[in-house]
Amino acid sequence: MSAGRKLRLGIPKGSLQEATVQLFQRAGFQIFVSSRSYFPVIDDPEIECMLIRAQEMARYVQDGVLDVGLTGKDWVLENEAQVLAVRDLVYAKQSFNKVRWVLAVPEDSPVQAAADLAGKVIATELVGVTRRYLAERGIRATVEFSWGATEVKPPVLADAIVEVTETGSSLRANKLRIVDTVLESHTQFIANPSAWNDGWRRDKIETLALLLDGAIAAQGRVGLMLNVRREDLEAVLAVLEALKRPTVAPLSDPDWVAVNTVIEEARVRQIIPRLKAARAQGIVEYPLNKVVM
Repeated sequence: MSAGRKLRLGIPKGSLQEATVQLFQRAGFQIFVSSRSYFPVIDDPEIECMLIRAQEMARYVQDGVLDVGLTGKDWVLENEAQVLAVRDLVYAKQSFNKVRWVLAVPEDSPVQAAADLAGKVIATELVGVTRRYLAERGIRATVEFSWGATEVKPPVLADAIVEVTETGSSLRANKLRIVDTVLESHTQFIANPSAWNDGWRRDKIETLALLLDGAIAAQGRVGLMLNVRREDLEAVLAVLEALKRPTVAPLSDPDWVAVNTVIEEARVRQIIPRLKAARAQGIVEYPLNKVVM
């Protein structure tokens, strides 16, 4: 450890907080969050954590208050922040998928395309991105900042909204219809350019990025270990799917080999019976925390 050196890390407070803490746990870091403190404790003495709203994260990283942070690409673009996108980390509040900011109107609205909103009022938290979206299409409309509960504003308080969605369920529940996608977004691991140019901090940042990326890559995958006679190996390998190729290792009995591979967890229930039919034995399924390519 470099004496006295700390990497200042921003953890997104709010909807991404729990998913981020869990991601760090799979990456090998324990983060302890207190409801009475904005400074979580992490089991790495070279890192200091701070809880910051995702909407503000990019600005604080840009200004050097934080060295690195996790926030949405949407908020980096909204703030037009001068930060370095170290790694795309595709996870969200409910899933490991991208999210969309969509232009939506009431189900019975006559609006069928963005151009139909000329002269209308659009409510959103993503004001800057929405204004640029409209300007690129030559559409003049009023974009108002929404302080929350954006889905309930049409048609009384706004003609349309631009809102983030993972599944679309909240929009449907509020009887809203999607007209267009304004922006597709995902979480990014961002860094202050000066911190990135510092040798010690850069090494620390790259290590964090590698481990976080590995934790995401492992999501939805499991490992399989099994034993098979050499004469049956070809049939077993025909059943397996791997990231590259399964690992095949000799056993103490020269007639047998061990096979180790990684597959999608959803396929296990289909593949194990086929492995048994191919005469594999001692099949063991095990969970994965990280898969580093």
